[in-house]
Amino acid sequence: YPMKRLLAAGSGPIYQICKTFRDGERGRRHNPEFTMLEWYRPGFELDDLMREVSDLVGSITGLPEPEVLSYREVFLKTLEIDPFAASLRSLNCLARDVAAYGGEHLDRDAALDVLMACVIEPELGKDRPVFLTGYPPSQASLARLIKDERGEEVAARFELYINGIELANGYWELCDAVEQKARFVADNAQRQAEGQEVIPLDRKLLDALTAGLPESSGVALGLDRLLMVKLGVQTIDEVLCFPFDRV
Repeated sequence: YPMKRLLAAGSGPIYQICKTFRDGERGRRHNPEFTMLEWYRPGFELDDLMREVSDLVGSITGLPEPEVLSYREVFLKTLEIDPFAASLRSLNCLARDVAAYGGEHLDRDAALDVLMACVIEPELGKDRPVFLTGYPPSQASLARLIKDERGEEVAARFELYINGIELANGYWELCDAVEQKARFVADNAQRQAEGQEVIPLDRKLLDALTAGLPESSGVALGLDRLLMVKLGVQTIDEVLCFPFDRV
């Protein structure tokens, strides 16, 4: 959020490399502390940023230019189901039968996330890197909404996958303060319904959006995971001096 505030203040193109912390995330590809490269490009649409990410990752890994697949395409190819049109019941059945999910009944996004994480993601980017685009509007986060080739509303964002590893998450940035506030309020309503802590609205970010965020695209790229791909290793611990278990 502070980087977006700097953009609104007229910083121009901006980047940072910093430590990032996420509580409770620990696994083969997750460490509670990791290193992130994040940058923003005023004047860039999503395709412009994807080309820049492709050039950067290709120059480091030597891998070919990523193919571009839509969220709908990978669900149809892997599970023979349209994630935008499928019933909630069918998504929960797939989560149980194909992804071996054994928990409580899932809402739509949660069911899609289970199927993505357990069934689709492991197969993405095995032959060549993949940009996944056209996410459901409910998963837009800080990205604007656009129309896809079918005329349906989708989130203007992408994720980059290599060998089943998500490396980067990019947005064509939402500049509308009213829409962003509505999303924050909706997220908090859902958190409250699930018994989670409500997050105070970031008034400084909303003020910056109101003042005027330039048309821009931004991306966050995990450097530890990029190093995993470069070295051909299978766990994030292999590229960290002090993984969580050794702190």
